[in-house]
Amino acid sequence: MHVTIVDETMTVGEAAHRVLFSMGVRTTFAGSLHELPLVFEASGVPDLVIVNVTHDVTGWEVATRTQRASYQGRLLAIVDGLDDPRTRYLTRLPNVECVLRPSSLALLEDIVRKAVPEPAPSQARALPPLPASTHHGIIGDSPQMRDIFSRIDKVASGDVNVCIHGESGTGKELIARAIHYASPRRDRPLITLDCTTIPDGLMESHLFGHVKGAFTGATEHREGVFALAHTGTLFIDELGELSPRLQAKLLRVIQTREFSKVGGSKPLRTDLRLITATNKDLKAAVAQGTFREDLYYRVAVFMIKVPALRERTEDIPPLVEHFLQRFATLYGKSITKVASSTLDRMTMLPWPGNVRQLENFLEQAVVLAEGATLTDRDLFAGDFSSTVGATANPVLSGQFEPGLPLSEVERRHILRTLQKVHGNRTEAARLLQISVRCLQYKLKAYGRDVDAVAGSSRGLVPSSSSSPAVLK
Repeated sequence: MHVTIVDETMTVGEAAHRVLFSMGVRTTFAGSLHELPLVFEASGVPDLVIVNVTHDVTGWEVATRTQRASYQGRLLAIVDGLDDPRTRYLTRLPNVECVLRPSSLALLEDIVRKAVPEPAPSQARALPPLPASTHHGIIGDSPQMRDIFSRIDKVASGDVNVCIHGESGTGKELIARAIHYASPRRDRPLITLDCTTIPDGLMESHLFGHVKGAFTGATEHREGVFALAHTGTLFIDELGELSPRLQAKLLRVIQTREFSKVGGSKPLRTDLRLITATNKDLKAAVAQGTFREDLYYRVAVFMIKVPALRERTEDIPPLVEHFLQRFATLYGKSITKVASSTLDRMTMLPWPGNVRQLENFLEQAVVLAEGATLTDRDLFAGDFSSTVGATANPVLSGQFEPGLPLSEVERRHILRTLQKVHGNRTEAARLLQISVRCLQYKLKAYGRDVDAVAGSSRGLVPSSSSSPAVLK
């Protein structure tokens, strides 16, 4: 039997793994629901998926993500309450068993033992076929991507520290996952920490954990990512955002493989593989004095540079094929292809948001389209052309003349996205696949053009009650 455990905190994962291992059951780990397709591709579709449903995850998201991974087998959801509106949706689904989060590890182990021996209906189906140009779960056949696949093969078998550099949306986290799932640690946890989402004052606790009473609000012990990733892989995303103080602490942990919790005195050992990613030029940051040189040489033992999508346009057709098939299946549409002229036009666009932007763009098009073939009318009428002619401000024009600097293309795309969501910066950051802080930094540099966006949107802002819900 094969069981996949989805747990970002590993509080459930470690206990469940211990029980399953003692029973001779093969287990695989997914650090989040987003990783399921890659885990299934690397290790096979399991007979049972156990999901630790935390307060950040809704039942609808659990159902949607497992469906996207083409999984229809049994699912055991560990939830905080059966009547919780956020998870109530799961209780109505077939093949899903929801159990209250147990108060002790012993009760959790009992739940796992009862769940596994039950005969599993053979309803798990194979993943839909990916394009032939897929390697390590990553789509691409350009010379740049073939070089990356070769570097993944070479580096995966060892424990050398890897640093992945590339623009936002290029797939740095996907490459980190590919390295992990091709490594000897593939059956151990992959833990991810995004440095852009955590305030500096809380980052040390997230890295190393804290003891009860270490600071105001520390009402219980907490494990940090270095403890959660023990024996597995730790992926630190956007490392360049780490403060100088924490850079020094991270350097010491890398050197000694020891750390202490905030407020604790006992040194703890960790055995893990470290992978980092950044959209910043760390060498330039070292020269500017904002990133430690000794830390740079520790984390960048092996570098992987990820090209922007505009630098590998031959990969756009297979990416379009993959996303089109996935979203057509997800939304029950009969769309089978994109018109050749439309596909040619897509390959000529700069895609400042890279693969993530292309993915979101196609999802929107599939939702809105009605025919079996996507055309210019389906794809460009909304996202790229909705503001053309709506304003005299050339900054908000959807047309990018040849030779326009990429920085200007990015600026216009960001401002048009902000206009599209009527000035809602949180929603704009979500669509652009960047952090709100990063968006605010860019908007501050744009100055008066932001006011122009606000002016063009004034009077068009819908009430909060009428705003559509957005699945994340």
